[in-house]
Amino acid sequence: MTKNKKVNAAILIIGNEILSGRTKDTNTSSIALWLNSIGVKVKEVRVISDIESTIIETVNNLREANDYVFTTGGIGPTHDDITALSISKAFNLKYEIHKEAFKILESYYKVGEFNEGRQKMVWMPKNANLILNPTSGAPGFSVENVFCLPGVPSILKSMLGGLKDKIVGGDPILSHTISLRTVESEIANSLTKVQDNNKDVEIGSYPFFQAGKLGVSIVIRSEDKFKIDNCSSQILKFVNEKKIEIVDR
Repeated sequence: MTKNKKVNAAILIIGNEILSGRTKDTNTSSIALWLNSIGVKVKEVRVISDIESTIIETVNNLREANDYVFTTGGIGPTHDDITALSISKAFNLKYEIHKEAFKILESYYKVGEFNEGRQKMVWMPKNANLILNPTSGAPGFSVENVFCLPGVPSILKSMLGGLKDKIVGGDPILSHTISLRTVESEIANSLTKVQDNNKDVEIGSYPFFQAGKLGVSIVIRSEDKFKIDNCSSQILKFVNEKKIEIVDR
């Protein structure tokens, strides 16, 4: 893959705790923001339960349809952490102890603390590549274009930087936001005309409520700054004609 090519990814959140609402998903935002910065656009996000057959089927579907797939969750030491085994089956690879991961965790824990439960975290697909973990020792892993990360947000964030050399992105995806004191219905027709005239630029409108008043943020996204500036000028033209207030957020 080279620059200027559209590079896309899918994010797969694995965990019953997300589906039940007990745990809030913040990993999608962390991964998507990081990917955008290196020119990879997130095309799809799915949240699934800790069921082996579901994980296998979903991973195989996503890895065929995307340049990269990022999974979060299910690589810890407990009985319901089945992501590594499921990935092994998805790729038809042997599920075995990763010798390098074993050495990392054996030296990370004090003598006697690297028990059977923690040793589960070194079982991975055969010949998986490690994703080093600077926070808590236990590495993630990748197989081909599938990257498996932990579900704990702070740990996941600390591991993303180590992936930069393994991901080939396109041009960074740029964005510009214009926030207005208005409602969507007031600008819908004008904004649609701008979008129709700039089909290769992504334009989104997002209502917000601030200081007791309604507003709309218009977000313009593209790999090309000139195209963003051009859209921005067209939007500001109708904003001024309608005498709509621009606000800081």
